[in-house]
Amino acid sequence: METKHQSVSVLFMLFSILFCVCLISANLLETKQFEIGPISLTGGLIVFPVSYIINDCVCEVWGYRKTRLLIWTGFAMNFFFVAVGALCDAIPGASYWHNEEGFHSIFGLAPRIAAASFVAFIVGSFANAYVMSRMKLHDGAKHFSARAILSTVAGESCDSIIFFPLALGGVVPLEALPGMMVGQVILKTVYEIIALPITIRVVKMLKQHEGEVYDEDVDYNILKVFNL
Repeated sequence: METKHQSVSVLFMLFSILFCVCLISANLLETKQFEIGPISLTGGLIVFPVSYIINDCVCEVWGYRKTRLLIWTGFAMNFFFVAVGALCDAIPGASYWHNEEGFHSIFGLAPRIAAASFVAFIVGSFANAYVMSRMKLHDGAKHFSARAILSTVAGESCDSIIFFPLALGGVVPLEALPGMMVGQVILKTVYEIIALPITIRVVKMLKQHEGEVYDEDVDYNILKVFNL
């Protein structure tokens, strides 16, 4: 029984892989900027909110313990990708290679922005998971939609409050930061709401196959990664 408790299923592994791919893809897509009317957006907005949807699904079905493992795995894989990209960017290119500027625009992530992104991701992701877990304990299996939306608001708010001042403070006018933070939270929450019918179907399917977990005796210490 203990062995089963400490193991992970194939479905959890597949969700973890998708989670890591979303995080890494978001870094690459952030380099593309576009406009919808008066709003300026980056390509990362297309895929990054999916990581919060996966966070919701995993926490709802497998509980906080495995969500904690998911978050740290995503952090480690994203950190590895960014570190290797920065290393390759620092290596002088061959004399016949003329794409240095394009490569740098994608992989030359400024240390300040990278650090802000990593800190914001950890805090936002764990805030999302904590709200999901605590609300499920309070509501039981009911009100998944409310949990999914409110946890996203909590997670994305923490993410934006940390990322924008750390990454853009002193670069963007101080009075512009609140609008940017609120705008990101609203857009990503709307994304969650639009995707909610699909999320509900996925969660229902997962529960039928995997059962579900209630975090009645969980330790919310974010560092106990292997306490499954």
